[in-house]
Amino acid sequence: MNDKNAFTTASKGQLLKNEPLANYTSWRTGGPADYVYIPADLEDLSHFLQQLPDTVPLTWLGLGSNTLIRDKGVDGVVIITQGVLNKLTQVSPTEIRVEAGVASAQLARHTARMGAAGLEFMAGIPGTVGGALAMNAGCFGGETWQFVQAVETINRRGEIKKRPLTDFEVTYRHVARPSDEWFVAGYFGLVPGDKEKSLANIRTLLERRNNTQPTGTANCGSVFRNPPGNYAGRLIEECGLKGKSLGGARISEKHANFIINENRASSADIENLIAEVGAIVLEKTGVRLIAEVCIIGRM
Repeated sequence: MNDKNAFTTASKGQLLKNEPLANYTSWRTGGPADYVYIPADLEDLSHFLQQLPDTVPLTWLGLGSNTLIRDKGVDGVVIITQGVLNKLTQVSPTEIRVEAGVASAQLARHTARMGAAGLEFMAGIPGTVGGALAMNAGCFGGETWQFVQAVETINRRGEIKKRPLTDFEVTYRHVARPSDEWFVAGYFGLVPGDKEKSLANIRTLLERRNNTQPTGTANCGSVFRNPPGNYAGRLIEECGLKGKSLGGARISEKHANFIINENRASSADIENLIAEVGAIVLEKTGVRLIAEVCIIGRM
């Protein structure tokens, strides 16, 4: 990007040049972005986008889970939402507005403490509400959009719109949306529940997650979508791939649908291991696994 003419900013947020993205991803890998912008709040983000030329590529990151940034980095500007777009507002007894940078687990605990039930499963989603909205994230039998009543999006011109569910086509781990719009908030329905019961349910779910997934390691969450009627982890394990490594990347021996950055892996190590796993599973089982992780950046 031409530094002089790319854009100017009088915004309140933080603009970082040639910022390593490994600092912002749960895999702890990835090259630099031309620029990283950390907005002060939603209003500031709108202002920043209003004066950003349409020719500048935009990428969005929350907690940086479910994302693999290639080693050569990312063109343009990467917007960081985690910890910034962090407001939770109860708009009615049956609805809460949650900004995109709120961690999914925080939303689960917040609504449980309010005495609302249904969103406990989100404690097991390793990402932000923005990411959960973008991919209809789910776990433990629940999916994000089951509880969404409306969303707010922002476009390249900084315009914020509240949109109904009918504006989107939602399927398993996919949400069709306009290419120049991104989720900045979701409105979630609240169902009356029992506070202590909901908090106990969250503790149970997290204990189950800790017992079955490699929590506490550098990973992105599930790498592949579950194929219809089966589980990606089961297929990978049946192919004898648990513990398989490539460079510094290794398939978890605890759960085969997780790849761990075990020894200073490069993003190329991880991407190549993903491709190799997919090829082996297809050859041995006839099932073509679809990556759940989003791979972005310069080739």
